[in-house]
Amino acid sequence: MSALARPYTAALAARFQLTLQYRAAALAGFATQLWWGGLKVMVYAAFFASAPAAAARAPISLADTITYTWIAQAFLVLQPWTADPEVSQAVRTGGVGYDRLRPVDTYAFWYARGLAWTLARVAPRAVLMAATAAVVVPLLGLQDWSWRPPAGVVAGLAFAVSLALAAMLSAATVMLLNVLVAATLNERGVNTLAMPVTILFSGNIIPLALFPESFQPWLLAQPFAGVLDIPCRIYFGGLEGSGIWLGLGLQAFWTAAFVLLGRAALSRVMARLQVQGG
Repeated sequence: MSALARPYTAALAARFQLTLQYRAAALAGFATQLWWGGLKVMVYAAFFASAPAAAARAPISLADTITYTWIAQAFLVLQPWTADPEVSQAVRTGGVGYDRLRPVDTYAFWYARGLAWTLARVAPRAVLMAATAAVVVPLLGLQDWSWRPPAGVVAGLAFAVSLALAAMLSAATVMLLNVLVAATLNERGVNTLAMPVTILFSGNIIPLALFPESFQPWLLAQPFAGVLDIPCRIYFGGLEGSGIWLGLGLQAFWTAAFVLLGRAALSRVMARLQVQGG
């Protein structure tokens, strides 16, 4: 088994190390995410302060909403809103033909590289965001606007598991986008449609718990909640007990479903793929 997995673990490690070298991009991304995070926190603080009666009936408190916001900003690039740029370039240039000739499973190879690409961009930004929002902000006297600790030990451990499942679900979603790029031969339309859908239904713009109550069962069950909303709810105690298992189960279900769908779709696309030129 180790021999069979070696090409994919090597591809994951190589892409992770290569992407991690772009330190300037990580710092720029962190600065941008910190800026927008601060703006969103101020908007939520103003909203809760201006409508105390509505705030008292809100499904999550201002403190939880702020923590949700900082987590969303820390793991912003975990959102699967764009196809893997290397796959997109390979499709445009015809380099995808080389991937078909490799003695490896194309889906697993692309998945490993896409997962590494995502994790390498997330890691430095998440560390910097946590250090700033959870440590520096309270030291500046802004405790009410800081990233709070998890609801408990169980919530913290479950959050770590949920975050790992979110990364795998994100990579599986990116693979679906990769397949669409290979089928349409252009990533622009795919990325343009994927971005607003992902940002809205993951809870990145507005926490899903703040949507109307009648929408909640559907919002929690749809796949994009597993990329951000479910980990956040577990973190601050919005999902407890059996709710944690429900959230983790939904993440695992959608990951498996997207992997199976992506494999079937990629096999169909690659069977019809033609590479011309010379």
